[in-house]
Amino acid sequence: MAKLLQLLVASSLLLWSLGTASAQSPLLATCTRSANLLACVDGQGNAYSVMTAGKTVYLRGFEMASRRYWAQTNDRYGQLTFFTGVASNGESWVGYSRRVGWTTINRFASSGGSAGAFICGRLNGCQNSMP
Repeated sequence: MAKLLQLLVASSLLLWSLGTASAQSPLLATCTRSANLLACVDGQGNAYSVMTAGKTVYLRGFEMASRRYWAQTNDRYGQLTFFTGVASNGESWVGYSRRVGWTTINRFASSGGSAGAFICGRLNGCQNSMP
């Protein structure tokens, strides 16, 4: 569950930071942006991209540590966003995000039987909301 939670938090932070075109620090991601595509590589060799098409957001990535590829699709309906994802190791997940002001409440469940929740805010970043 820890890997999936890290992936979901990272994708949430990535969506929050779409306004960043590039970063200067080697610990942060270096990104290239076009009208509807953002592609990034971070200092650890992880790569990911975000593409928008209407109300749908497509995320794709590669995790260097686990050497796995993943893909996630987000569909937005008002303040709710539903997401589904799959990784090259066979893991899949579903969940939703609900925006309340500057805060996003996220819940998910994976094919491995794990479930979780975390809250992301623009001031405090993301925090696990389940013990």
